[in-house]
Amino acid sequence: MQNRIVSSLVCLIVCGPLQVIAADEAVDFSHDVLPLLKKHCASCHAAGTYKGDLSIDTRESLIRSGAVTAGDLESEFLVRLNSEDNETRMPFGKPALAPAEIETLTAWVKQGLPWEEGFSFAETSAKRPLQLQEIELPTSADWGDHPIDRLVGSYWQEQGLERPGSVSEQRFVRRAYLDLIGELPDPAVIQTHLADEGTDRRERLVDSLLADEVGYAEHWLTFWNDLLRNDYVGTGFIDGGRKQITDWLYRSLRENKPYDQFVRELISPTGDSEGFIRGIRWRGRVNASQIRELQFSQNVGQVFLGINLKCASCHDSFIDDLKLTDAYGLAAVIADQPLEIHRCDQPTGEVAKAQFVYPELGELNPELPRDQRLQQLAELLTKEENGQFSRTIVNRIWQRMMGRGIVHPVDVMSGDAWSPELLDYLAQYLVDQEYDLKALIRLIATSQVYAAKATSWNPVEDVEEYVFVGPHVKRMSAEQFMDAIWKITGTGPNDSAFKTGERGNRPVRASLVISDTLMRSLGRPNREQVVTTRPDSLTTLQALDLSNGERLTQMLANGAAKLVDGNVSPDEMVQNSFQLALSRPPSGDELQLSSSLIGEDPSQESVSDYLWVLLMLPEFQLIR
Repeated sequence: MQNRIVSSLVCLIVCGPLQVIAADEAVDFSHDVLPLLKKHCASCHAAGTYKGDLSIDTRESLIRSGAVTAGDLESEFLVRLNSEDNETRMPFGKPALAPAEIETLTAWVKQGLPWEEGFSFAETSAKRPLQLQEIELPTSADWGDHPIDRLVGSYWQEQGLERPGSVSEQRFVRRAYLDLIGELPDPAVIQTHLADEGTDRRERLVDSLLADEVGYAEHWLTFWNDLLRNDYVGTGFIDGGRKQITDWLYRSLRENKPYDQFVRELISPTGDSEGFIRGIRWRGRVNASQIRELQFSQNVGQVFLGINLKCASCHDSFIDDLKLTDAYGLAAVIADQPLEIHRCDQPTGEVAKAQFVYPELGELNPELPRDQRLQQLAELLTKEENGQFSRTIVNRIWQRMMGRGIVHPVDVMSGDAWSPELLDYLAQYLVDQEYDLKALIRLIATSQVYAAKATSWNPVEDVEEYVFVGPHVKRMSAEQFMDAIWKITGTGPNDSAFKTGERGNRPVRASLVISDTLMRSLGRPNREQVVTTRPDSLTTLQALDLSNGERLTQMLANGAAKLVDGNVSPDEMVQNSFQLALSRPPSGDELQLSSSLIGEDPSQESVSDYLWVLLMLPEFQLIR
């Protein structure tokens, strides 16, 4: 037990920074903190003026200045705000902050300096045109014929970077399996791939994975469940204030429904696809910005356009040029009754007019019935001229496969792209392929860039200094982790309801079942709100659950019992489990150490301990 706790602490160091969540009431950056920074700090420490070498342009620049450390109440930032000395107190030469203001900023520091993703005080670059730009591929064939390789190769040349090496065949197979269908490859698949001497074996592997309709659907179901707030239990289901779209979503993924049609069926829905736009009916009184009509506005803007209408649902946005009327105009599309605009939760007496956030694409007729307004919105949203629509999903897919978006964060599509040419090329490619998402995924997965060796990326690095050097190491999702454990241990759900029809006798996937405590600990959200990316960093709760959690302990015990009953030798047990978990055989030292841990006469306890050690390896938990 003690060894497991020590190992979990080592894993914290290896796998990522520790995130500490305080129990205090959460501070809202946009509403509570940003107005204070603008009022008291920005004139001296932002947007090109950095007195005392202090920049508050971004969270990263603030931390880098050394004036404040997340969670540290002794930081110079707070000391100077509280100082009674006019020579050291900030803001210098101005009245001291009110006690309530200092209390808010203290809570902000204590809670880890939460920041609105993508916000910066620095002046932003020119607004990206709504319509996609025509991209001419670089003429040099040094990178082959693949368009992604040519565009990224040209980018690397401009950055003075050398082309990274390619991963081994075993690692490529494991990466492709986990990225495309979310499962570990069988050892036989790897052996077949290694024996294949064809120059196009990687392309054929990708094609075979994308042809697996069930595997593809059940893996990408997780991605879309997060984006569309679709879950199987939770807030809203008891009183009918929420509705699943699982059957429709699963069929749509199996059919590889074109993305524009997919979105039109969500916005102008049938009975089985209406759950997304209905939102959640919260119990009790809610802030005016949380009503279901504004949930619709916020969710549509975030998921399909990569814009933040949450701030603009209360007042004109502090973080971009979106207005209160933009959020309410979109909300009015779905409203059954006239929708009064509220500013900061106070009624204004004005009634919202149904409109799209990009009026240049066409107008909505506010006099039409609700269903016809939704139909008009669905058509405007998915118009080919709406480059924001295609760019947003392309960026999300790239982030899912490469570990970081071309635009980061993925919900701030007004931000800079490290390669605007690549972004628009991929977006136009998707349009030209009639919005076939599998075709987009295939294009990415068959590039040399995708097959390059992965690098570690610290998600708190300064975005302005980011340079793309290749795919980033990714952590397994909660669902991938569970599926992998079930496969290695031969355990998992045994619900006959999932083993009928076209699924055959395939094992049940974690994406199809109700979340348990371990999956929630590993990052699977409750999906009461849109979730576009999950945290990359290991938390204390995850470390504890992985070291001594009841759920994992029981699964490993059950799997160990099966292996012991199988009457295989320790060496054979190690060989098989290494091939399944890591897609490679053990080295001589690994075989010797693992076999000695299992013992000459394997017991359930010794095999369980061995499995735990194997599953805690970063090589297992990371997609490289």
